[in-house]
Amino acid sequence: MKLLYIANMRFPTEKAHGLQIMQNCEAFVDAGANVKLWVTRRFNTPQMSAIADPWAYYGVKRNFNVRRLPCIDLMPLVAEQNNLAAKLVFFLQSGTFALVALVMALFTSADIYYSRDAIMLLLLSFIKPRQKLVYEAHKFSLTGRGRWLQRQVIRRVGTVIPVTPNLGDQLIKLGADPSRVLAAHDGIRRERFENIPDQQQARQEIGWPQDAFVVGYVGRLHTMTMDKGIGTLVEALRQVEGISLALVGGPDDMAENLRHQWIDSGLPESRFLYAGHVLPERVPLYLSAFDVCAMPFPWTEHFAYYASPIKLFEYMASHRAIVASDLPAFADVVTDGESALLVPPSDVNALAAAIIRLRDDPVLRKNLADRAYEGVMAHYTWAARAEAILKKIMSHE
Repeated sequence: MKLLYIANMRFPTEKAHGLQIMQNCEAFVDAGANVKLWVTRRFNTPQMSAIADPWAYYGVKRNFNVRRLPCIDLMPLVAEQNNLAAKLVFFLQSGTFALVALVMALFTSADIYYSRDAIMLLLLSFIKPRQKLVYEAHKFSLTGRGRWLQRQVIRRVGTVIPVTPNLGDQLIKLGADPSRVLAAHDGIRRERFENIPDQQQARQEIGWPQDAFVVGYVGRLHTMTMDKGIGTLVEALRQVEGISLALVGGPDDMAENLRHQWIDSGLPESRFLYAGHVLPERVPLYLSAFDVCAMPFPWTEHFAYYASPIKLFEYMASHRAIVASDLPAFADVVTDGESALLVPPSDVNALAAAIIRLRDDPVLRKNLADRAYEGVMAHYTWAARAEAILKKIMSHE
């Protein structure tokens, strides 16, 4: 099966979707597909531009090819995000990439055209058979124009892959054929979590104190301009004696604001451990250095019903206890008191109480970590996901 994955992304990118796409392409090849990935040729950050080997950066096998397609990219000229200029520049970039990819697709034969981009798939639906089109849905559009676009796409593709069951239900209500929908959460690359150092070795390599009790967070501090609740975590940790906070990710300006919040709260600066952006291959090392992995996301419709953060599955694979907001999308994966502690979103007192409980009960921490690890290895690997998706696609041929 020749599978063409079309992704409107900087390559490489520090954002989680880049890791998700690269690991999924590798997994599709391992499951028997012949994969080509098309990405955009865009201006990149200096840090990402310096990466000579994206496959090594993402820690995946070089078993598929990547082609960069041109587009009109004026984003570096826009200083402010979230304004009219930024939106216009985004539409110009995504639209020109989609048109170039459409022209290229006219001269490219594939059995499957796979994308997360609704505009791309709508255009492809006019030149390619329905059964060859696969839409991997990561959000439910909240605007009238976006809802119209998503409705057209789910009716014109052969297979729809929502990343949560709730998202699948919403897309079915919007018009997707239930028989063509397969909910498939994100997952982990099993090999990333084999033979990682224990906590003592990890902290020694990183340079973190051995005697600290570390509550950690890995990943971007915001997504699609939405805060991920790290400020709430800082507030909660004010109530927890002798605790350290570790942040692995960025952006740096948001982390600096959180550091000031930490210090202004009367917490010792030495216990604010900021690693910044690290290579994906080193993320398991940092997770191993944690005592507790935190996901204090606030309630938003996106986080509650449509998000499937890679960090949740990597937390599970790290064999560390998890404390997370009690959101339906997370509760699909972990169970309160069994494989994680789930607390009401944005509830500072409940979050603090859960962290104190984990700090004071090592047996509970171990039991939660064991159940989470068993769950992710049994159900949420990219390998298993790729096999299930390809099986679903082939069932419609």
